Amino acid sequence: MAERTQEFLDFGAGVLALVSLTSTVLWGLAATDRRLLGSAHRLLAQGVHRGLAVAGLGFLALHIWVKVAEDRTSPTAATVPFTDNTQPFLIGLGTLAGYLFVAVAVTGAARSAFTGVGRSGLWRTLHMAAYPAWGAALVHGLHAGRPAAGWVTAAYALCLIGVALALTLRMRTRQREARGGRP
Repeated sequence: MAERTQEFLDFGAGVLALVSLTSTVLWGLAATDRRLLGSAHRLLAQGVHRGLAVAGLGFLALHIWVKVAEDRTSPTAATVPFTDNTQPFLIGLGTLAGYLFVAVAVTGAARSAFTGVGRSGLWRTLHMAAYPAWGAALVHGLHAGRPAAGWVTAAYALCLIGVALALTLRMRTRQREARGGRP
């Protein structure tokens, strides 16, 4: 039983981190929707978004801890991007994505510090680092470890499709708003 748990943690914690962080991105996009969601529902969506972010960061920390504990990467490679001895680019993408996700979480938690006049744009810019972090995590997850099982590839494909669809819908809504259409 302990061996199966260890094997799951070795290869499943990263998948759970990506799926949780994908859900975080999707709920974050949903929380901004003013067409379908009223203010109370957007508030609820923001709560789900934040809860999933915490879960995703927890799975990410577990993933990093397991990989270092099992000597699959070094503590240096886990903290300094692109320094892994065997796969510097792919492990480095994961390390960089981790830092970006933490930065996004910190800016999200400190959002009230950005409420001054003209500062919400800065918060949005910093918070949008979630998108390149997510993309880097996706590439890292698909290529850094062992060949992905079919269910993992399918989960990653669903993550990619979900985020692509949500972003497309959001961009179309923003374009309509910019042209003076109804939000």
